[in-house]
Amino acid sequence: MNSTEFRSLLSSRAIAGGLSVDEDLVDRLGAYFALLAHWNARINLTGFSLERPTAQAVDRLFIEPLLVARTLKHPLDIWLDLGSGGGSPAIPIQLCRPASHLVLVESKGKKAAFLRDVARELRLAEVEVEVIRIEAITSSYRLAGKADLVTIRAIRPSVDVIDVVRSLLRPGGQAALVGSTNNKFVVPAGFQVAPIIELASAGSLLMLLKA
Repeated sequence: MNSTEFRSLLSSRAIAGGLSVDEDLVDRLGAYFALLAHWNARINLTGFSLERPTAQAVDRLFIEPLLVARTLKHPLDIWLDLGSGGGSPAIPIQLCRPASHLVLVESKGKKAAFLRDVARELRLAEVEVEVIRIEAITSSYRLAGKADLVTIRAIRPSVDVIDVVRSLLRPGGQAALVGSTNNKFVVPAGFQVAPIIELASAGSLLMLLKA
């Protein structure tokens, strides 16, 4: 898919999602898509085919992050994205409503290399990539207790994961659990919860606020 076709598909899906996306953001998302498609042909970054991406793929990888961005409290100073993989939702959100310092946490070296390439090519000097397992993050981590935002996508919000989120957030910080919630979710101690928001492609977003 060439850049013109992608821009057209992205714009049409944005309209369907009730979003207004300016030309500069479309250009930057297009540059991210080109890198994602190029690297995805070499390593598995997403389960979607990106040679001819479907509306569902664009919704999941681009439109949903932009919808998430609308729900976040800004400005953001320190933001950690856990299990960043192919960079969605973090990169589209950062292009739309940037944080001063975004740390992409990814345990796999090849995916981390891709994320560094994205940060370099898109000139995201405020983006840092750290190769570490989520489970290795503890209260002694250098950014523990300092994060305004923690995001996680498609990871079961287990007790261990919630403990990591709790250790990272400052009081009043927010956590966005994207596409990993269900009706049986129990609100963890020390958090307030907003109602689950339904996103595109049958995805969902659960926002937690640390007390």
